[in-house]
Amino acid sequence: MGKWLVFSAWPYINSEPHLGTLMHLITADYYTRFLKEIGEEAYSVSGSDEHGTPIEVEAIKQGVNPRDFTDKMHAMFLDILKGFSVELDNYTRTESDVHRSFVQDFYRKLEENGYIFKSTTKQLYCERDRMFLPDRFVIGTCPYCGYDKARGDQCDKCGRLLEPTALINPKCAICGSTPVIRETTHWYFDLPKLSDEINRYVAGLDEGVKGYLAGMLREGLKPRAITRDNRWGIPAPFKGAEDKTIYVWMEAVLGYLSGFLELAELRGDRNMFDRFWKSKDTHTIYFMGKDNIPFHAVILPALLIASKEGYVLPERISYTEFLLFEGSKFSKSQGKGVWASEALSVADGEYWRYAILSLRPERGDSNFIWDEFIKMINGDLNDTVGNFLLRATSFAYTRFGKAVPEPASLSVEDELFQQEVMAKEREFIELNLSLKIKDAVRKFVEVADAGNRYMSKTQPWKLYNEERRRAASVIYNSVQAAARVVFMMYPVMPRKATALASQLNMKSIEPSRSWEILAPGHAINEPQALFTKIKLKAEGR
Repeated sequence: MGKWLVFSAWPYINSEPHLGTLMHLITADYYTRFLKEIGEEAYSVSGSDEHGTPIEVEAIKQGVNPRDFTDKMHAMFLDILKGFSVELDNYTRTESDVHRSFVQDFYRKLEENGYIFKSTTKQLYCERDRMFLPDRFVIGTCPYCGYDKARGDQCDKCGRLLEPTALINPKCAICGSTPVIRETTHWYFDLPKLSDEINRYVAGLDEGVKGYLAGMLREGLKPRAITRDNRWGIPAPFKGAEDKTIYVWMEAVLGYLSGFLELAELRGDRNMFDRFWKSKDTHTIYFMGKDNIPFHAVILPALLIASKEGYVLPERISYTEFLLFEGSKFSKSQGKGVWASEALSVADGEYWRYAILSLRPERGDSNFIWDEFIKMINGDLNDTVGNFLLRATSFAYTRFGKAVPEPASLSVEDELFQQEVMAKEREFIELNLSLKIKDAVRKFVEVADAGNRYMSKTQPWKLYNEERRRAASVIYNSVQAAARVVFMMYPVMPRKATALASQLNMKSIEPSRSWEILAPGHAINEPQALFTKIKLKAEGR
């Protein structure tokens, strides 16, 4: 049994999440469920990223203090995750006491190890808002690619990590005025000291990740500021930095460690942290958008190396391109996109899980279209999966004494069906292990489609009157296929799969090397329809 740590990029909770934000959390939940199904020891961790100026400014707008605002938003996120059947082993927050202490201790250790230095620097200051501007509150033109909406920390177009003062024609993102340059003192992470280690590490990563980082590594790593002049955040632990906080990005990436430490403490097993985080046998996987690659493939591993604690480095970084809304980027101000509350108001959260995972933009941008969503739910789930499951289980329940029938000798057609279904289950496992999740997700639908074709061709309703033992073989086969649907559907739609397992009276959900999962005579419960068609009458759809 292998050891796995599964992570999703921590969502920033300054506003309600849209489908693109939810995708990574749902994927982490999906993948952890899959790993546990096949017998791996796997744990998933994520949480609410709740520090930094955007949240501080939003709290001011609402007339509340930042902690009250993030308390409300964190509670909202927990409700949303429940609606989408996301049950990570620990979904925590950066305001947790464990995280705060871990981050401060971590940076004290880095300072002891010689990787922290302080320097007086020039920083952009907004005279109108009377504040030093954090990276993300400066917008200007990227000096590398010319993109005119680059942020002060990173260009979303070319992916380069930036400093606000490097932007051409910078503007305050709050008020739009041109900031001035003032001196301030900050503490820095000496990233260039780790250039050799990081270059060796990145060389072993996925080709897509290496390609994304090529320009950054070719130009050479630069020191990264750890502190900010923000008031809302984790207080910097360095002597003389009493009025500073830790830069939100530099503390949020440590949440993968602190969140798992919190989980270990909640389970009363403090050694669990070292057993996973300090073991070379532990597999780690991170799900995120491609714009998060630099912080997870350069900054995080560099921090881990600098700690000299023997932490396992990110092994697999599973990134996605953009999920678009009918051809455009999500934009709440322009009314483009689907937000969590709207999604749950029009369809079951598990319908959305299937749609989001099926659209996962692994090989390029994906496009969400309302009409296609309706077709996926009504066609794939209701007409294909729901139809096959109800046909197979109802026939066994009503015609064969509420049990799996005893098959006669199997025909070539029966054996070919078994081989097809078993092959799709193997593909499901192999695709997941290869992180081709978008393709893996559809395998339970393909099994149901094969089952519908098999039943339509053999026509057990006719055979029942003419050749009952042959009908028994077809239904026996069909019920075994339904049991395999449970296994492949569970990570995608856990509540629906659990309901199906209950109908089939299954005691466990796991892969089986033999075709027979439910023996002849195994009693089943009364079948119920798992899916219903949806109709959307919302304005503009």
